[in-house]
Amino acid sequence: MTEVPPDSTRRIIVQPAELVAPSGGPAPEISIPGSNGHRDTSEARKLGTLLDVSQALAGQLNLQAGLSGLLVILGQRCGAVRGAVALLDERTGEVQVRAGLGLTRDGRSIRYHLGEGITGEVAASGESIVVPEISQDARFLHRAASRRERRGGELSFVCVPILLHRRPVGTLSIEIPHRPERDFERLLKFLRVVASMISQAVRIHRLLETERQRLVSENAQLRQELLQRYDFSDMVGASGPMRQLYEEMARVAGTNTTVLIRGESGTGKELIAQAIHYHSPRAKKPLIKVNCAALPETLVESELFGHERGAFTGAQARKKGRFELAHGGTIFLDEIGELSPAIQVKLLRVLQEREFERLGGTEPVPTDVRVIAATNRDLEKALADGGFREDLYYRLNVFPIFIPPLRERKSDVLPLADHFAEKYAREHGKSIKRISTTAIDMLASYHWPGNVRELENTIERAVLMADGEVIHGHHLSPTLQTAEATGTVVLASLGGAVEAFERGLIEDALKTSRGNRAKAARLLSTTERVISYKVRKYGIDPRRLRG
Repeated sequence: MTEVPPDSTRRIIVQPAELVAPSGGPAPEISIPGSNGHRDTSEARKLGTLLDVSQALAGQLNLQAGLSGLLVILGQRCGAVRGAVALLDERTGEVQVRAGLGLTRDGRSIRYHLGEGITGEVAASGESIVVPEISQDARFLHRAASRRERRGGELSFVCVPILLHRRPVGTLSIEIPHRPERDFERLLKFLRVVASMISQAVRIHRLLETERQRLVSENAQLRQELLQRYDFSDMVGASGPMRQLYEEMARVAGTNTTVLIRGESGTGKELIAQAIHYHSPRAKKPLIKVNCAALPETLVESELFGHERGAFTGAQARKKGRFELAHGGTIFLDEIGELSPAIQVKLLRVLQEREFERLGGTEPVPTDVRVIAATNRDLEKALADGGFREDLYYRLNVFPIFIPPLRERKSDVLPLADHFAEKYAREHGKSIKRISTTAIDMLASYHWPGNVRELENTIERAVLMADGEVIHGHHLSPTLQTAEATGTVVLASLGGAVEAFERGLIEDALKTSRGNRAKAARLLSTTERVISYKVRKYGIDPRRLRG
């Protein structure tokens, strides 16, 4: 009988040695090579085992699944009765078992403090420990399995550190049947190689987890920005028609009802559709936008419903259509009045049956999509002319929303102009503080046939043209300078034009100085007496400009 030394725990510094592991089925021990032939066989088996371990780690995106597969291989090739991979939890500073072999259900939730037990000591020191006979070591904690479960034969315990950047991040341990002649140095060499593979898997897992957390955080931030950007309360415009529009949007946003947005070109139909989607239960699903007028008639069906391979010349593979991409979310069909009668029939089927067929296909594809359509056409006239199907019209016109043109809500012109001036000043690095009184009058008197889009383009141009902190009337587009466009009286003389320009400058200076004539005079590099004379001449009321 082998005599057990008083301290049966051995610290071993790994020396170069090779591993001999019998192939096929559980192996009770690591064999020692005798001849050169046996040495070659052992090297081949060792490399085969390492290959299997590498594939087990690389073949799983889930780290725990890869570690579990690794332990199964150690059980088969090295005869391990039990095994565990424990990793350091950086938040708690404890070592927690992440994967186990032959452990009880409670054993899979084992935790060790650094320095506690054999595993905790290896995790703290970064040195391998071998316990040739578990029953002879009083420090063995028996957490993975009780003493009772270990009856039936003496076991040896081997634990190696998992090092990342030369720092311990966990441990790899196995229990194998005790054999006096076992070469533990060779076994440790092998397990250290396996532990280095685990460390690389841990490193990759941490990188992926960090990237995943970054993407999750970025996604949440972007969703929050979208909610803020399309929040009804943050939309510019407080006129009566717009308040009614916000109320209608709030009523329909929380439903799955089909919405038809009506309004002239440039009124912001796409913005309304986005706001409805991002305040709906489908906000976390995709919003797919389709401009029906921009798609060639020959490609509309393929774009909307997709196509099968070989459906037409050039169709090399199956392609998903916009409806399929929008599954679970919302599809926005802009300029729907431009669809051909043939496509209108297919769209009607999608709305009625909630399914469609790809171009060149025969199998129906179910779809769960909310439809928001928009048009600037007079659909009622198109119905009378036969250009738009009546049944499709009633399917789309479940909840109509009318966006009033800008000329019918003149009180929104100035808030919109200020909003766009701030937006493009920030975008182009300008220091625009305000819009002059003359420019405000010109903006207010214009009839805006292009609606909000034209106003936005006008302000962007003015921001680029301005060479100071104020947007003046001459910075606005030439369209606003003509009498036909603005409805203003044509100035018949040069003197009248000079007087109008002079009056505008004085009004701007008085507005900046809050009606103080002395400050206004200093701004214009003249005297207070001259300013007072001009104020009387042009009938300017400084009190009106104090606000």
